[in-house]
Amino acid sequence: MARANAAYYATQNPFRDFTTSPEITQIFGELLGAWAATVWQQIGSPAPVLLAEAGPGRGTLMRDARRATARVAPDFHAAARVHLIETSPRLRAIQGGAVPDAVRHDDLSDLPPGKLILLANEFLDALPIRQFMRVGGAWQERYVQHAAFVLRPATAGAPAAASHDGAIQEQGDAARAWTSALAARLAAHGGAALILDYGPARSGPGDSLQALRGGLPADPLADPGTADLTAHVDFQALSEAALAAGAAVWGPVPQGDFLARLGLFQRTEKLAASNPDRAAALRDAADRLAAPSRMGQLFKALAITHPAAPRPPGFEA
Repeated sequence: MARANAAYYATQNPFRDFTTSPEITQIFGELLGAWAATVWQQIGSPAPVLLAEAGPGRGTLMRDARRATARVAPDFHAAARVHLIETSPRLRAIQGGAVPDAVRHDDLSDLPPGKLILLANEFLDALPIRQFMRVGGAWQERYVQHAAFVLRPATAGAPAAASHDGAIQEQGDAARAWTSALAARLAAHGGAALILDYGPARSGPGDSLQALRGGLPADPLADPGTADLTAHVDFQALSEAALAAGAAVWGPVPQGDFLARLGLFQRTEKLAASNPDRAAALRDAADRLAAPSRMGQLFKALAITHPAAPRPPGFEA
């Protein structure tokens, strides 16, 4: 999965296959920019401060966030040093046009020292997972061999709990390790991170591995590197990893609730009033992001902060 996605993002146009929240409406990036500015004030308004994004796609989210902060939070805008974590040369070239002042990195560990505010929207779902299947009262691990799934006896990392035969349990080792490293940095040096992605709030069984090619569901094992491979994010596992690394965790909360608390609908109506020809499209975009039957419930928001930081916006009890 890791090799296939690396090839996919390096050679394909992912936005032919899927649309992310920043591409649906500019308001998404604007709200996250305002969120980052508020968190910056909460942590003492350090200047400079690192404003980073993991998996920035075409740079749309950061472009919209920076446009908003220039208008409503000029002090934060001036203090922020923008960093993008991206390995795809193709996407890096596109991001250069959207966020020309950004410094680019291959990995979280490449970021310079300092207090950090990090945004990660639909980043972790593309990281590789492991799958285990219960067979004959024991866990077997699923592998890929010659474009087919094969089972082998599970060794290190197998699920601890028993389950019924045929049950599948996924483990996002890469997502947990990334979250743990991020949380350790925030606990040691201060700052906050906001993760938005799709998946369950609590760990549980299920096969969520999927592929999109040409905007349509595809066989995950067919023609590796030509389809987008994703799996649900286990928010309970991420929370436990962050807590174990010494950080504080807020949420997860449904994306619809989170964006509504940040002012999604108020901002939509204001923009619709000044752009009547786009009003219907703007309202539909807000509904797409927030409605429980669309993206509002399956997608979640999770914040990770320094343990002494106050509750970040959008995570009110």
